[in-house]
Amino acid sequence: MASLSSNLLFIAFILYLIATLFFGGSIKAKKTTDENKGTNRWGKIAVLLTIIGFGSQIGYFITRWIAAGHAPVSNMFEFTTFFGMALVGAFIVIYFIYRTTLLGLFTLPVAILVIAYASMFPRDITPLIPALQSYWLQIHVTTAAIGEAILAISFAAGLIYLVKAIDQTKSSKRTFWLEVVMFALVTVLGFVAASTTFSALSYHEKFTWIDKHDNEAIVEYTMPALTGPHEGKLESENDFKPIVEMPAYINAKKLNTVIWSLFGGIVLYCIIRLILRKRIAAALQPLVKNIKLDFVDEISYRSVLIGFPVFTLGALIFAMIWAQVAWSRFWGWDPKEVWALITWLFYAAFMHLRLSKGWHGEKSAWLAVIGFVIIMFNLVAVNLVIAGLHSYAGS
Repeated sequence: MASLSSNLLFIAFILYLIATLFFGGSIKAKKTTDENKGTNRWGKIAVLLTIIGFGSQIGYFITRWIAAGHAPVSNMFEFTTFFGMALVGAFIVIYFIYRTTLLGLFTLPVAILVIAYASMFPRDITPLIPALQSYWLQIHVTTAAIGEAILAISFAAGLIYLVKAIDQTKSSKRTFWLEVVMFALVTVLGFVAASTTFSALSYHEKFTWIDKHDNEAIVEYTMPALTGPHEGKLESENDFKPIVEMPAYINAKKLNTVIWSLFGGIVLYCIIRLILRKRIAAALQPLVKNIKLDFVDEISYRSVLIGFPVFTLGALIFAMIWAQVAWSRFWGWDPKEVWALITWLFYAAFMHLRLSKGWHGEKSAWLAVIGFVIIMFNLVAVNLVIAGLHSYAGS
């Protein structure tokens, strides 16, 4: 059953890749500037492939649930793949409301990156620790992921808005920060590339170290240890010594993964820039020339309008109920809890600025992009670097 589950996820990933190409073809083939006049043949094929891929990923989720005996959302691999699935599902719903294939061209690559990112984490099915043996965990995590996925649609729409609205013919702060966003997306590919490379080389290091409770523990690295564990001692035959020793409250292994991801992202970004000979945002601009700015602004706002209350339920209300069940307290200032609150406060401010201060158009688009950056920081940096009660997630 576990093998079938993995195969279904792989099929979904391939179908999403092919669908992205067809979405690109549908934009190139479009003759009209009116996005509401229907979807051409390329677009229809792209949507069909996306739906089939989504069905395959649902099959992955169900079969893994059967194999594990619990909802597969208990570690980084499972949560991130569910987040990717929810993102695709949110796009399908939004597509049938607004009928724009351009949104698919920007949304599916994000989902593909999320699933590729997930695939780098351990996929083993393991028994749940006591804190996770609650149906409130499943309700909390799935609802939070769905809320974040809907909010991610606002990011895709906001990105389309900025790519079209910002003048790419001259350098400015707006072009710089938009390119920073593009670099961040490339960095996810850098993580995949670095992980795949060292995995192919069978790289392995083992350390004994002293954790924050002054207990001796063992940690294994699959990438050269640029950041070593607290009071770590190299036990493997590899002679590579860590450059920096981290304090006990920092997860040195996961920080090391982030650093290698940045290195990989820088290399890939430089290669892409050499090939394109222009900024990535400038290369994408011809694809968005026929879209109406008010149209994508509405999609971005509506996505936040729907996603924000769903995220509130999952990441705050249901999370506090689960925390009470698992740890006998509703709130404990764990890093993950703090960043969930920061995310909620940001989108609350987004809604306030949009409704009360009239922040429409480009200002709203920037807020949508920043909000997604916060979500991804919570998913990547908080999960991988900062040690806390949520650090049970696989590395």
